[in-house]
Amino acid sequence: MSTTAVRYEVRDGVAWLTIDRPEAANALSAAVREGLWEGTHRFNVDRSASVLVLTGSGDRAFCAGADLKEMASSGLEIPPPDFLPHFGRNVEVEKPTIAAVNGVAYAGGFLLAQMCDLCIAVEGARFAITEPKVGRGAPWAAPLPWLVPPRIALELLLTAEPLSALRAHEVGLVNEVVPAERLRMRVQEVALRIAGNAPLSVRAGKRMVYAAARAVRDAVFDEAEEIWAPVYRSRDAQEGPRAFTEKRPPRWEGR
Repeated sequence: MSTTAVRYEVRDGVAWLTIDRPEAANALSAAVREGLWEGTHRFNVDRSASVLVLTGSGDRAFCAGADLKEMASSGLEIPPPDFLPHFGRNVEVEKPTIAAVNGVAYAGGFLLAQMCDLCIAVEGARFAITEPKVGRGAPWAAPLPWLVPPRIALELLLTAEPLSALRAHEVGLVNEVVPAERLRMRVQEVALRIAGNAPLSVRAGKRMVYAAARAVRDAVFDEAEEIWAPVYRSRDAQEGPRAFTEKRPPRWEGR
């Protein structure tokens, strides 16, 4: 890997892609995004790895989302299409993927957990779409009503309040909740079970499930980009990260 912000390791045919910025809650800095792209491409061509596990370092955060200090300094408006790998949207990953959520999964961290095929979380994990707190957009959440009931999706998008791991499991966002000390062991067990099955059958099963929703999902993504574009370009979208950096409440203008 060309960056130390993300690690790629293969254990018994399971590739572990780990965001390694625990001091910054594994936030999505430019180096992290570069590492995620590099790790995704590496997994796609890695014949020694049958399953990808995406996780974060430490016991506090899976990924807290965008690096708001970096965002405030750059004045980013609409993130480019290749801002970070989004499985099934800007990069295809045919082999199975698992999110091992070791802590908070907020904003872009929620995206990373949402895009994986399976999600296993520790008991203390939290899931939130925090963009409304900083005036940013979440077009990536367009498939959310396909994963959870619409009113749960609305709750997440409108309140910006987190769901506990147990609640996320109840509504179908998470496959399994485990004690923190068992996360890596349990995820490896599930990954090895998948890896032990016929690879063509596994990949066909994955393709079939996503094919059932693809026509709707693709159209919704396009419309979601149009819906969120004015939000990204607003003064509020710059005020949110700036207020975070300056450690003060944001002053919303609604424009």
